[in-house]
Amino acid sequence: MAIGTTGCEAYNPLQRTAYGYVPSLAAGIVYCVLFGLSMFFHVFQAIKTRALWNLVFAIGCLTEVLGWAARSWSNECPYNANAFLMQICTLIIAPTFFTAGIYVILGRMIAIAGPGVSPIGPTWYLWIFCTVDVISLVIQAVGGGSAAVAFNSTPPGNTKVGTNIMVAGIDFQLASVVIFSVLFFLFLYRAAVKLSLPAFKNDKDMKLLVLVTSFSILLIIMRSIYRTVELAGGWSGHVIETERYFLALDGAPMAALVIAFNILHPGVLINRVMAHNGVSMAEKPSKRSSKSSNHDIPLSQESA
Repeated sequence: MAIGTTGCEAYNPLQRTAYGYVPSLAAGIVYCVLFGLSMFFHVFQAIKTRALWNLVFAIGCLTEVLGWAARSWSNECPYNANAFLMQICTLIIAPTFFTAGIYVILGRMIAIAGPGVSPIGPTWYLWIFCTVDVISLVIQAVGGGSAAVAFNSTPPGNTKVGTNIMVAGIDFQLASVVIFSVLFFLFLYRAAVKLSLPAFKNDKDMKLLVLVTSFSILLIIMRSIYRTVELAGGWSGHVIETERYFLALDGAPMAALVIAFNILHPGVLINRVMAHNGVSMAEKPSKRSSKSSNHDIPLSQESA
């Protein structure tokens, strides 16, 4: 039976799978449970804190569940093309929802700090970096689709072009995350050290928010570096055909990220910081220049 079949056949040691191995059923179940439970708590926490933008973490968890369910499916049907392609698509897309949540967190921090602390407005961070993420996903999808078609053809075709395109998309996304992290830490330095803003220098909840967000950014960078190395070796390289690398450097970092945000939930922490520092949510941002009013940002400083 060909690798690209849509049927189900037991593993044959004489015929390689698209993975280069048979995905672990136990690992698939464990990650489905972890992401599923995290998704449940993220939905509950987003509703409880009335910070519905945190649902992006729940959506990312759902996407991860679909990906790991597909890998569990591949354990039973290792030659099924639908299961293979499903896990590729979902596990590539899922982290994009997590980065979107992180972009919003920075936006809230900027709004709490007030105008003039960041050279870029909070909304622009979200639009710019989410757009870059979408572009990188399109590039990865084009490359991945091309490589998958070539790989699953009979006889297998040349996957190098598609793989190179896919790696370029991942590198583009990695560069975006690195640039964002630099801007993120520069903003924190300016707010906490240079300007010594009380909300950033003394507030315990803000420090916890900075800690969990920084931790999550590092996890995403680590996962992106792994993905780059993985695909750079081709579809039959040592890294991509070693499942333990995938479990430890893709699944584990993303699970740690969503669970960390369950424990130190940004909605809870941001609400506390707002209460501690006299910050309120503006219903509608003003269209006037931010230089003339503090209400030009989603969160504005209340007058003393």
